[in-house]
Amino acid sequence: MDDISANAADIPLPPSLASRREQIFPTLATTEINRLRRFGTVHVWQPGEIIFDPSSPGAGMFVLLQGRILTTRKNGLGIEIPVVESGPGNFTGEVGQLSGRPALAYGRALGVVEALVIDPPSLRAVVVAEAELGERIMRALILRRMGLIETGGGGPLLIGPPGTAGMVRLQGFLSRNGHPHLVLDPALDSVAEDVMKLHQPHPNELPLVVCPDGTVLKCPTERELAHRLGLYIELNAEDVYDVAIVGAGPAGLAAAVYAASEGLSVLVLDTHSFGGQAGASSRIENYLGFPTGISGQALAGRAYVQAQKFGAKMVVPVKAMALDCSGFPYALQLDCGVRISAKTVIIATGARYRRPAIPELEKYEGRGVYYWVSPIEAALCRQEEVVLVGGGNSAGQAIVFLASHAAHVHHLIRGPDLTKSMSKYLIDRIGSLTNVTLYPESEIVSIEGCEEGVGGVQWHNRKDGSKQTKSLQRIFLFVGADPNTDWLENCGVKVNDKGFVCTGSDLPSIDFERTAHSQNDYRPLSLETSIRGVFAIGDVRASSTKRVAAAVGEGASVVVQVHARLAAGKAIPA
Repeated sequence: MDDISANAADIPLPPSLASRREQIFPTLATTEINRLRRFGTVHVWQPGEIIFDPSSPGAGMFVLLQGRILTTRKNGLGIEIPVVESGPGNFTGEVGQLSGRPALAYGRALGVVEALVIDPPSLRAVVVAEAELGERIMRALILRRMGLIETGGGGPLLIGPPGTAGMVRLQGFLSRNGHPHLVLDPALDSVAEDVMKLHQPHPNELPLVVCPDGTVLKCPTERELAHRLGLYIELNAEDVYDVAIVGAGPAGLAAAVYAASEGLSVLVLDTHSFGGQAGASSRIENYLGFPTGISGQALAGRAYVQAQKFGAKMVVPVKAMALDCSGFPYALQLDCGVRISAKTVIIATGARYRRPAIPELEKYEGRGVYYWVSPIEAALCRQEEVVLVGGGNSAGQAIVFLASHAAHVHHLIRGPDLTKSMSKYLIDRIGSLTNVTLYPESEIVSIEGCEEGVGGVQWHNRKDGSKQTKSLQRIFLFVGADPNTDWLENCGVKVNDKGFVCTGSDLPSIDFERTAHSQNDYRPLSLETSIRGVFAIGDVRASSTKRVAAAVGEGASVVVQVHARLAAGKAIPA
């Protein structure tokens, strides 16, 4: 194996990380290793033995005491490619090891290897208990994941024509979950071409997905892919959590970080990815502490790692189908068939994208119609004309981002101007863009199809009735969102006439009277619903401020109220 070895000093890094090599591949001093010994156990491997691989649950971090480990990954044809060779004082792993995710590569002993194995719970203890040393380790783990994301190293290969609905769907899922992957076009890449010849997929079986363990999937669902990559954690119906958080947007992630850091057992569930709608924002410029702005994905990614650092269990993708408040602890029925239990529940499901009344709209979703703009969608419309509908801040951020890629952005809004719905800094910025045209009091009336998906669009002016038709392939819809609360039917959680969850003073006095007898004069806390111990935060809450910073603030505040209900003990009436 020596002929494919690669020392850390020789391995190429993305330009953005090249100057941080020492932080990515640090060498621990003997005194530092001795401080780590109480967190792990020493194991020995013989020459050629596999130490870790993508087909097994993550064993944690390996600190090399003696010998060398060669880390490799496989390409689409099963050929091993060197990643890095580690020696005494080096350690293996990236952020996935905090939660026991499978390794993204293979590790093989070069000679006799002796290493200190620090399992995931102990690794989380290290980064909390050992302040300075834990910070160095955490930084290295995060930077390694960043490098893998930028290069696609260690993740699955997506093979097929770029821009197709299946490709965009899987790219979006992996990107928004911060998982490295690489897209290969068989028309341009010889390895991808050989894989296509080997498996001979039908058009509806594309893209092919070559997983790190060599398994090839044909156009899998997000859950099938998550299972194969170890992103999806199997849940035990016997476990009872202190708090179950439904929704991993900014509010849910903030609640997870604060609750887990204070020692509560935390389960976080989301149907698609962490970050919610905010995770799809290309740049948030009015979030405190980031004067130059930060992408929603970057902000959510940091919170996601932070929650794992403190031991929160994150499960994606899984959907909550129903909440049962008839007994204690409460029960959540999930679409995977598992019924999990929790002493308290935080509803942070946010809102789902609203679909305007355009004929056959669903037919084009993912095939030219999109409800967010990430670098994936932006790359598809390079030097093309596009239409974007919507007048809120999310629409404004998307326009600014799209304008740097598209030839022209046709911006449709229902109102006479943007002043009532968009922040001034975004209005001013959009006004300075020469390739953006605003069409007030306008809406799409029809979409013209083609073999690939969208082929054109027609809109009309609601004021004068005039119509325009454009031949284009991309339509972006930012027309608001509806509360994601259908799953709360029949559980007793009160929602208002628009479907948003009522909390605290939003609950009318009649609800207090109805619950007072059965719940010992129950009066809800400010973020508590009509059911004791069930809370709502973020966009799904009736009187919330629909801003990322406000959602994060509610996520932090709700943990204090969770503690209060947990301290009170059993909350459900007989």
